[in-house]
Amino acid sequence: MAGAGSGQDSLPRQVTQIGWREWVGLPRLGVSRIKAKIDTGARTAALHAEDVEPFQRDGASWVRFKVAAGEDREGWQYCEAAVVDIRDIKNTSGVPEQRYVINTSLRLGTRRWSIEVSLANRAQMGFELILGRTSVRRRKLVVNPGRSFLAGEPKKPEGGDSA
Repeated sequence: MAGAGSGQDSLPRQVTQIGWREWVGLPRLGVSRIKAKIDTGARTAALHAEDVEPFQRDGASWVRFKVAAGEDREGWQYCEAAVVDIRDIKNTSGVPEQRYVINTSLRLGTRRWSIEVSLANRAQMGFELILGRTSVRRRKLVVNPGRSFLAGEPKKPEGGDSA
């Protein structure tokens, strides 16, 4: 067995090492590539969303919004999603603010699962998406704070897709 600090070789085989920042996809929102910061100090995921507009669809609460996706936020993706909650979530200054929370799929490398994400104005932040600890827990992931983009580009796994 490799010693502590020797890198990924010392991790159990079923654990995947990811960097502190990764390219991810949000397939249910139609976003194929967005830069995410993995922030285990944050509880929830937060997605930079602008022009957030609530509406009703078949008696359910929904939101439409736009997301800045791709390298350096060069393109806008228009999205719609069902609202699962409206929560008080502390912003980066520690001040609670009410946010819409949606459920969407997350693709990291070839892996895909569902996450809850709050919609927030992150225009002044360096990342369009923050993945808090509830987004990555129980996924057999370990975050290497000294590395970036270890998962590769988000893509469909061979043999199908899930979530």
